[in-house]
Amino acid sequence: MEANSNFTENQLLLSSAQLQEQLEQQKALASVIVRIRESLDLETIFQTTVTQVRQLLNTDRVAVFQFDREQNWEGEFVSEDVAIGWDSAMAVKVYDHCFGEQFAASHQQGRVQAVADIYKAGLSDCHVAILSKFQVQANLVVPLSRQKELWGLLCIHQCSEARDWKESEIEFIRQIADHLVVAIQQAKHLHEVQLQAAKLAQAVQRDQVIAKIVDEIRSPLDIETIFKTTTQEIRKLLQADRVAIFSFNPDWSGNFVAESFAEGCTPLVSVQPAIADTYLQQTQGGRYVNNQTFTANDIYQAGLTNCHVTLLEQFQAKAFATAPILQGDQLWGIIAAYQNVSPREWQSYEVESLSKIGTQIGVAVRHHKLLAYAQYQAEQQKTLTSVITRIRESLDLDTIFQTTVTEARQMLQADRVAVFRFDPQKDWEGEFISEDFVPECNSIMAEKVYDYCFGEDFAHLYAQGRVNAIADIYQGKFPSCYVQILEKFQVRANMVAPLLKKGELWGLLCIHQCTAPRYWQPSEIEFTSQIAEQLGVALKQDSYLKQVQMQVVQLAEATEREKAMERQELLAATIDKIRQSLDIKTIFRTTTHAVRELLEVERVAIYRFNPDWSGKFVADSFKDGWKPVVQDQPMIIETFEDTDDDNELPRNETFVPIREGEKLWGLLVAYQNSQPRYWKEEEINLLAQVGVQLGIAIQQAELLEQTKRQTLELTQTLQELKQTQTRLIQGEKMAGLGQLLAGVAHEINNPISFIFGNLIHLSEYTQELLKVVKLYRQSSSILPTIQEQIDKSDLDFLIEDLPKTLESMKVGTERICDIVLSLRNFSRTDEAELKPVDIHEGLDSTLLILGHRLKNNNERPAIEIVKQYDNLPLLECYPAQLNQVFMNLLSNSIDALEEKFDTIQQRYLKLLQTCPKIPLTIWISTQAVHDQIVIRIADNGLGIPEEARSHIFDPFFTTKAPGKGTGLGLSISHQIVVEKHHGQMKCSSKPGEGTEFLIEIPSSN
Repeated sequence: MEANSNFTENQLLLSSAQLQEQLEQQKALASVIVRIRESLDLETIFQTTVTQVRQLLNTDRVAVFQFDREQNWEGEFVSEDVAIGWDSAMAVKVYDHCFGEQFAASHQQGRVQAVADIYKAGLSDCHVAILSKFQVQANLVVPLSRQKELWGLLCIHQCSEARDWKESEIEFIRQIADHLVVAIQQAKHLHEVQLQAAKLAQAVQRDQVIAKIVDEIRSPLDIETIFKTTTQEIRKLLQADRVAIFSFNPDWSGNFVAESFAEGCTPLVSVQPAIADTYLQQTQGGRYVNNQTFTANDIYQAGLTNCHVTLLEQFQAKAFATAPILQGDQLWGIIAAYQNVSPREWQSYEVESLSKIGTQIGVAVRHHKLLAYAQYQAEQQKTLTSVITRIRESLDLDTIFQTTVTEARQMLQADRVAVFRFDPQKDWEGEFISEDFVPECNSIMAEKVYDYCFGEDFAHLYAQGRVNAIADIYQGKFPSCYVQILEKFQVRANMVAPLLKKGELWGLLCIHQCTAPRYWQPSEIEFTSQIAEQLGVALKQDSYLKQVQMQVVQLAEATEREKAMERQELLAATIDKIRQSLDIKTIFRTTTHAVRELLEVERVAIYRFNPDWSGKFVADSFKDGWKPVVQDQPMIIETFEDTDDDNELPRNETFVPIREGEKLWGLLVAYQNSQPRYWKEEEINLLAQVGVQLGIAIQQAELLEQTKRQTLELTQTLQELKQTQTRLIQGEKMAGLGQLLAGVAHEINNPISFIFGNLIHLSEYTQELLKVVKLYRQSSSILPTIQEQIDKSDLDFLIEDLPKTLESMKVGTERICDIVLSLRNFSRTDEAELKPVDIHEGLDSTLLILGHRLKNNNERPAIEIVKQYDNLPLLECYPAQLNQVFMNLLSNSIDALEEKFDTIQQRYLKLLQTCPKIPLTIWISTQAVHDQIVIRIADNGLGIPEEARSHIFDPFFTTKAPGKGTGLGLSISHQIVVEKHHGQMKCSSKPGEGTEFLIEIPSSN
């Protein structure tokens, strides 16, 4: 009874101790959980946990191990608490190749590994070695899994001795691990939120910088200040080594106009000459025209052309990002960011920011140009008003002329402006009567000028009011006499407007540029034309009283300004419609419709001249109820002939010439037939300006069409060059193959000749030895030992088989000799010129070389060769090339037969039926017909479809699967037969029955 009482008391004490221990564990667990939740820093959480757990469990080491996702179960200890006297495991890379085999799967399922003694637990040697490295005797490992993914391990190490882990300890550590996993997930979410917040902050900062740049761009600053500010701000925003703005020239070369760069970079603005990028010039802006950006993280790895890389090296660039600057729909330039020190991976938001700034710069450039143009037009109108006012204020022509040339030269910034007067008593002779010029030019006052070319080439045009603008006197096709006169006055560019007095050509207003060529702008031409018109008015009213003249001037000013503005608006609208398309039919349709509405006429038509000066209407726009005049057949309009029969004229019409350069292309005609109409001068002038723009549009359309044709021709030429190159390479390959075959044949021929020659002697010697053995056997004095050896060696069989063996060796050597001869016949490396040969030798040699493909194999039965050779004379040909043709045709036939067998066999396999015997045959026949050698090579394959048959001789065309044919065999064969041998090569085929190739070659080439 006392014993039972003691037992019960012991149990109660044990239970009480266990409860106390569990209570302590729960307290410790709660403490650890509180500390885990007090911090969001993962390192702090880990360190707190390992310290608390080691103290609670009284172990030698507690550590957190993290796997490296990029490696195969490799990782390191990221946190630990270790007792004094034991080594630290921190930052030690661990790779246990046994882990993946033994524990990875179970740990991923949440299994805890508790090892009381690592030397008695049946662990692998590699695992024990790793644990021994960290002085571990007993080991408790709990997985840290995050969303079914093994993140790491919580490791409890007893280093001093083995240890039996209690279930309560294991459960305690499992609960600690669960809370650690929650902390890891919270830390990951916090990190992601922080990253998103940082990105949002960067985006906000970036948008603020871009908004600031946009505000500065839109502020009323000059364009250079805008460029400078923009490049500086963008370089700061992108942290780039250089940001530059590049502007295109009309020929698609260009220059850097602004930049901001880091210290040590070489400047590009005003230093680099005009940059000519051949790609941008050929494509007229390339991808940038389509508003596309372009980036290169490393110019040497981006697949750029060598010339492009060389150009970028001049800019010291290692990486770049570019965006277009569009002025409306036109490409004006590029904004570029460069990284010079090293390559750089450009982010999408950086490129987007660059593109946005490029768009804003384009708007600023457009506004700047519109403002400059408006200011220039205002200055022109101001100058024109000033000139007109001064003209009207004076009755003295000399004063009028001097005032005009001075004001006009200052406005146009020309080197010389002068008034030339014709002598009415002489044939187009005259002198300069007024001028204003820069000091670098010579005076031409009172210079007598007689230009006999003038009356022939220009007089009638000037009489019609035409203004002649020449950008460079050496670039146009001008008469030499005309060029010599202009050279005399140091003229390089010339603009001349006629001065008309009562419809007669009185003189010329001449604008000279002496220092360099100059491209006259339409506004400058119009300004000069208006000045000339006013001088004409001054000439006509030169004798009027000053009071009347002042009244006329005041009236004319208001009227002219109103008309000019209206005319400019209407003309600009019409010209804009013309320039919106490069399609000539669209241009004609748009122009005739716009001019008809502009002039309020009943019909506007375009008439085109033929070389014989007949012509036809190619476009017209007419009022409802009228019939079209556009015809397909040429016609001659009597109106435009030299006739005095006014009855045949329309009741009212006017027309102006359309010139394509210096060539009269046609006429722009306006009709008013329902009632009389008197055409106003400004209407005719407006029609003339539209005619000039039409001529330019026609010229541009012609140039575009010419460019397209040239592009097509260049593409075709490039394709032909590629084909030629490929054929040459194929020819070189066949030549190399021929040399290889010839070399192999030569090397084999020497030893086989030696063997073949010695076989004859060996056979004779063997016969003699056999005779001696026979005689010896007939002797009765054979020793017993010899007789025993004879019985053992089966001498009778040896005597019978030895001659057969020698005969087999002879047959084999003869076969090798035949193969060597066939190789030499096929290669014929010493027969590159025309030579008479037996064509059958080439066919047989080719068949011998292809013999391995004709035999039966595991995939198909043997291919039967049926020869039908005629008695042929020797054929004069290129033997090696003709053998190549035979090789290509026979190889194709074998391919076709193999495809046929495979197709039929697969069909029966799908039907689960036994495949019948499939005949595979190639027929080769030769025949002499008249002066032609006819060779036929046919097979009973599947045949060639009709749609493919017409292309089989085209280069690179093939019906074989990718990788099984280049598409050059038949093309080269056709070239050899037709071009080299002046013969013919034809193909006939019936799908499902087979294909036959026929070669006809003249007997004598």
